Amino acid sequence: MTSETQNPTHSGELLLDVQNLHVSFGQTQVLHGVDLQVQAGERVAIVGQSGSGKSTVIAAVLGLLAGSGRVTDGSIRLDTGSTDDAGNPRGEAAFEELTELPESGMRRIRGNRIGLVPQDPSTNLNPSMKVGAQVADALRAHGMRDKQAINNRVVELMTEAGIPEARRRAGQFPHEFSGGMRQRILIAIALAREPQLIIADEPTSALDVTVQRVILDHIQSLVDERGTSLLFITHDLGVAADRCDRVIVMLNGQIVEQGDPQQILTDPQHEYTRKLIDAAPTLSSAKALSQAGTVTESQEGQPTEDAILVVENLVKEYRLRGTGGGILRAVDDVSFSIPRGTTTAVVGESGSGKSTVAKIVLGLEKPTSGTTLIDGMDINQRAHRKILRRRMQPVFQDPYGSLDPTHSLERLIDEPLRIFGIGNKQQRRDRVAELLDHVALPLSAAQKRPGELSGGQRQRVAIARALALEPELIIADEAVSALDVLVQDQILELLVDLQNRLGLSYLFITHDLAVARELAHHALVMQKGKLVEHGTVDEVFLNPQQPYTQDLLEAIPGQSLAA
Repeated sequence: MTSETQNPTHSGELLLDVQNLHVSFGQTQVLHGVDLQVQAGERVAIVGQSGSGKSTVIAAVLGLLAGSGRVTDGSIRLDTGSTDDAGNPRGEAAFEELTELPESGMRRIRGNRIGLVPQDPSTNLNPSMKVGAQVADALRAHGMRDKQAINNRVVELMTEAGIPEARRRAGQFPHEFSGGMRQRILIAIALAREPQLIIADEPTSALDVTVQRVILDHIQSLVDERGTSLLFITHDLGVAADRCDRVIVMLNGQIVEQGDPQQILTDPQHEYTRKLIDAAPTLSSAKALSQAGTVTESQEGQPTEDAILVVENLVKEYRLRGTGGGILRAVDDVSFSIPRGTTTAVVGESGSGKSTVAKIVLGLEKPTSGTTLIDGMDINQRAHRKILRRRMQPVFQDPYGSLDPTHSLERLIDEPLRIFGIGNKQQRRDRVAELLDHVALPLSAAQKRPGELSGGQRQRVAIARALALEPELIIADEAVSALDVLVQDQILELLVDLQNRLGLSYLFITHDLAVARELAHHALVMQKGKLVEHGTVDEVFLNPQQPYTQDLLEAIPGQSLAA
């Protein structure tokens, strides 16, 4: 943990006190006696793999357990201060037992006393409302009534959350924002009422490193200047190490280790903690150097005509709506190629044009100009599309939006096989079992629905689906950003293994430069639609030539992990 992010001067006064917490869903107990304390002004991180119980803890604290979830034992107490929300004295009894509050009482707590930054912007923003109006709703709930003051505060909050041209963009809808931009809107909403405690559930998993730094710097300023506490749920050990005073490690609904970040990282006592640390990607990790970080001479010397994908002079323009209108050039004269059997990573900030390039390659967006050739065939020519659909497959960033919630996992995964008429029913069932095993899901999950899985598990299903047809080219748009480090490590190893066995090629869109370093042979750096730097991963990450690339690398959290 760097000296500028340490916060040794928190007050020591207890703000949140969770004792012996047990939570069950139906007859299944998922939390087993969790004890958790957060002091005023303290930053606490909870880390662990998907399904470890991290998000269940905060759902219990907020009174938002889904479905049949309920607290079966234990206590959750919050210091609500010396006065109530109306300013009336409370006397000596400052703590409230949240497990005993009715829903009306919890509505008073949520937002005013505890702010939540949820993980998934696609299900937490109203698609029919402009984003500025959604931030304004939070301000009105806090008591603001002056229309001009609300509008000014909306712009201020959006700007603080890292959204450029906030006044104009406040008039846009969520679908007009990238995934990272939508997450910033959620952060602006959570900060609107200046709560005592901010609970952040994977708030930066969809953000590039420079924006992540801006957001975390802002949240940190709240802690330092206003005494706000932070309970940070994350699978990113680097963020936990850099930004928090204490790290709590969870496994199977229990806390298995906790302590100072440096102690946890350098001298972990529990085997599971050691596994988390070993699996975390770093720019200098041995895996990065041995798996894909070193390009062979034959790969580096591939001529363009032997490339599986050739992109030439690609341009994509959008007409902007709202105040001022105009044209946005999202992709600006981009050219590159992917040698067969290799991985090319595209990195850059949200809004740099990475995902737009991926959509054009997939034929989901039509370029304004330029060509996209796969084995010499233009994806934008109708005659080639059916052939190319089988030869390349996508893995999108958002598993919530890419999986039909009404279908079983078996039906979701074998759908590409059925569409292309591959195999009989038993052969397809066998293939589904094989794919589930590849992505570390049990065969018993085949008849489940996506809603029964964690976010990381849903993304594994999306990856299994993409692998079903054994494509030659996979376009992965933030394919591992929702995964904890252990599952991420399994998926990256799987992708490398498939590439070695089947000669697969990958176009890998990511904001995680350490993941790109570990997986890719070549790297492309994009900024504001332009390709500003490219080369082998060694050239780009170990000897960057552009200030923008250098800034991206300096912003990577958890560089102490590589020490």
